[in-house]
Amino acid sequence: MTDPIYDVLTIGNAIADIIANCEDDFLVRENIIKGAMNLIDAERAEHLYKVMGPAIIASGGSAGNTAAGIASLGGKAAYFGKVADDELGGVFTHDMSAIGVSYDTKMLTGTPPTARSMIFITPDGERSMNTYLGACVELGPEDIEEDKVAGAQITYFEGYLWDPPRAKEAIRNAAEIAHANGRQVAMTLSDPFCVDRYRDEFLELMTSGTVDIVFANDSELKSLYQTSSLESAFEAIREDCKLAAITQSEHGSTIVTREKTIHVEAHPIEKLVDTNGAGDAYAAGFLWALTNGRNLDICAKIGGLAAAEVIQHVGPRPKVKLKQLVEQSGL
Repeated sequence: MTDPIYDVLTIGNAIADIIANCEDDFLVRENIIKGAMNLIDAERAEHLYKVMGPAIIASGGSAGNTAAGIASLGGKAAYFGKVADDELGGVFTHDMSAIGVSYDTKMLTGTPPTARSMIFITPDGERSMNTYLGACVELGPEDIEEDKVAGAQITYFEGYLWDPPRAKEAIRNAAEIAHANGRQVAMTLSDPFCVDRYRDEFLELMTSGTVDIVFANDSELKSLYQTSSLESAFEAIREDCKLAAITQSEHGSTIVTREKTIHVEAHPIEKLVDTNGAGDAYAAGFLWALTNGRNLDICAKIGGLAAAEVIQHVGPRPKVKLKQLVEQSGL
């Protein structure tokens, strides 16, 4: 096995986030499921953009946010994700390159346009996403750069990729390349509704060994095993996966391996502003620490620190260098 070029390669839906604040009654009026990722079509996207308040546009997408977090920690990150050759696609590409992420996926010419997600933040900091996948659905096996997969310690992908069909083939292709080169594969379950759609396929990815590491929040994990008991879900995933990291909001996170369970308290914050990107940041901190040889409890603490930074401002990516925060924390 050759020395790695990257700490982590992430694969995901390349999305421009359009973020605005709103009241809960707005969500009711617009029939938006609070706290979920709702898939929408182009017409619905245009409508929501018209009725939303003043907005901030930021490059997003779950795995893209994780790549950004790894770069902020001083790690070497690469990313695969499809944008169109349009204004939003240009902004996304520039943003990824500007933060030091290796990103060379070929742009799509013509339609559909670059994906966008209308994200509404309620006063409690909860985010409700309404995503038009656009060019994302065109990500396919031809976009898998074998040298980058072979050169990444861990290839990490988002469960949302199971919505566009050709991406499934691309992910399985990447997993084969990774394992053939002695590397690991990680995934995030992404969303309880995503788990409901693909429960059997996600479980097969784990039990077949296609995926070595799983990230989930407590709701996603309980949805995966169709149980109301988090403890029973922990025991189930212990049997199905080598390593799982489960986030539990203000209750911290729990790491589950075949042999042990480790619980780590949440990193303290001053004020919750926006939960968008919290899980992505946690995965960035955890994976960066893991690929740099840290113990699992430290991986969880660095993941918690990264998440704490992101949820204290609007936008899904770090506003300050996470590397400095880790150094200041003594981790």
